[in-house]
Amino acid sequence: MLLLVAEACTNAEIAYRLGIGDETVKTHVSRILTKLGLRDRVQAVAYAHLHGLVKHGSSPDPTSTTRDRHTRGPGGP
Repeated sequence: MLLLVAEACTNAEIAYRLGIGDETVKTHVSRILTKLGLRDRVQAVAYAHLHGLVKHGSSPDPTSTTRDRHTRGPGGP
């Protein structure tokens, strides 16, 4: 889930991609922030990059790009 946050996915996008509810995503993201001592999602993105969890140019789902996420909704293409 931290990788999806680092990919700039919204809670709704994360929920759709993982097949879970929006509230579940909010709970998990909140717990990740708390456990890592982070203030917000921006710090989570920085944390993921600084700790080598995200490789530049990589994506957890090679069929999805930032452009795709902004041009298609959770319902598909």
